[in-house]
Amino acid sequence: MTEQIEITLPQYRRGFHLVTREIINKLPPLPAKGLLHLLLQHTSAGLTLNENADPSVRHDFESFINKIIGENQPYFTHTLEGADDMPAHLKSSIIGQSVTIPITNGQLNLGTWQGIYLCEFRNHGGCRTIIATIIS
Repeated sequence: MTEQIEITLPQYRRGFHLVTREIINKLPPLPAKGLLHLLLQHTSAGLTLNENADPSVRHDFESFINKIIGENQPYFTHTLEGADDMPAHLKSSIIGQSVTIPITNGQLNLGTWQGIYLCEFRNHGGCRTIIATIIS
């Protein structure tokens, strides 16, 4: 059986944000076992799994990705939407827009220290939409 829902996340400031609880709270009851696939429907943000305990990890992610993909590069030609737009597209492609998580005993089977990150790469990205597909 497959179920699919749309989840709208509110606007977040630029950075890496732990959204695990927010996503879980918007999901219907999960099957005993299966998979949850999350697809972020945007090209200037990303989804990933990483450290859920120490907020400095999210800060370090932001610092690192901004260092490797900086704004206002002279070789960028896609600049009409602002200095943060082309770097956001590149960051989104590197991080990715989807994650798949196993479901075990009706719960997401994440590692002890794993959480779902929304990676917002725009200064003013707006609300973000995720398609959640539950497969049992």
